[in-house]
Amino acid sequence: MKLLPLAPEDAGSREAFGRFLAACREQARARGRPQLASITLEASHLDPLAVLESIYEPGELHFYCEQRSSDFAVAGAEAVVRFDPEGESRFAHARAFIEETLENTIAIGDLSLPFGGPHFFATFGFFGSPKRRSAFPSATVFVPRWQVAGREGRFSAVANLLVEPDADLEAIAAKVWRAREKFSAFDYSRAQSEPVRGAAAFAVTEVGDGPDFRRRVEAALGLIEAGAFEKIVLARAVDAVAPSALHPLGVLNALRQRFPECYAFSAGNGHGQSFIGATPERLVRVIDGTLATEALAGSAPRGRTAAEDARFASELLRSEKDRREQRLVLDSVLRRLRALGIEAAAEGPARIKRMQNVQHIHTPVRGAMPDGMHILDAVSALHPTPAVGGTPREAACAHIPTLEPFERGLYAGPLGWVDPQGGGEFVVGIRSALVDGDRARLYAGAGIVAGSEPEREFRETELKFRAVLDALREVEAGDSAGGER
Repeated sequence: MKLLPLAPEDAGSREAFGRFLAACREQARARGRPQLASITLEASHLDPLAVLESIYEPGELHFYCEQRSSDFAVAGAEAVVRFDPEGESRFAHARAFIEETLENTIAIGDLSLPFGGPHFFATFGFFGSPKRRSAFPSATVFVPRWQVAGREGRFSAVANLLVEPDADLEAIAAKVWRAREKFSAFDYSRAQSEPVRGAAAFAVTEVGDGPDFRRRVEAALGLIEAGAFEKIVLARAVDAVAPSALHPLGVLNALRQRFPECYAFSAGNGHGQSFIGATPERLVRVIDGTLATEALAGSAPRGRTAAEDARFASELLRSEKDRREQRLVLDSVLRRLRALGIEAAAEGPARIKRMQNVQHIHTPVRGAMPDGMHILDAVSALHPTPAVGGTPREAACAHIPTLEPFERGLYAGPLGWVDPQGGGEFVVGIRSALVDGDRARLYAGAGIVAGSEPEREFRETELKFRAVLDALREVEAGDSAGGER
């Protein structure tokens, strides 16, 4: 990527943008292919979700992610470049696409701003080659036309566009200028003022025919006893049908209010369907050559009192079954990173990570990335972790389609972004739902190991379903700004 200097006094100059676009067109002519032009400007206070609401179109791709407890949020809409790789090599193909695109990118602006420069938003399905039809491709990587973001009190607005060798620079400059005026100081009075509503009354039905979840857990335990694998994660899916159409961003707003410690996310496929959720699990983050990930497994409810909450946490930490499950995840993460040449280490002993309605056993992991390694190399190595797939990975994942009567799609897959420096962040798409018109398909899974009890695993999935179902009902009640309960 070529970064052109932009003097502070030129930040508000239309002439400077014109010169920049002329340089892009000149490079497009020299290389005989379009160039990606990226313009980053600092903005006054923005709420990226409010901006996304104002430009949301069901027929366009979008991506949103926020973690309120870390004070960051990013939104991108409309694809200026897009790639949908398939198969088990989709991570490598996505990296090649990103690197080729950056070789044909020219940028101006302050890339030290939060999410400065062109970002590649990506969604990867759980499986590279799905067995059944899915609402999303097995992978999508795109650069948005419009991107807004904030982190710790600083905000950026980014416009990305393709400049063809024969581009009409005046028309492009006019479009960018209008966007600059809109996003540099966003006018919320023109945005949607009425709350985006869902529906309080739902008809909820289990997805799939054949044996119920408990019987499928029993079948998995039989395979574990036979030595097929040590652990497998089995999921349930339920369809919640509302009397009227649901708006995914309304549900997302309720989720981000309820679960500030989670990553609230939404990805739109450009055909009116959105995959949304509030996940507690980060797959990997890379900043300045340092990789951070985690081992998360085992579940217990939150207590109604401090004493009950502490008792549940203590029982979880003492549970031989849950500690063994979490150790399988940690050992797998460390082993896969070592195979990449990353000497990562656990940061302290296992601890409790508390969410609004559930708590888990958690161990942070950190390591240095070797030179030349890309975040998607780490994503490819880590996905799926035993927390969402099983162990050994290949054996467990081969059995998932035979034990689950639905296609996972993006459920438990990696979702995130790659920055211009090859870093970024990916989360695991759990505690999630696919919103499609008046229907929301909710997903929840449980880790099955020797000693698992089918009824207890069923109750664990019920607990996880409740997070998204309560958010759906809360939106209709009109109190999604009410925060945690």
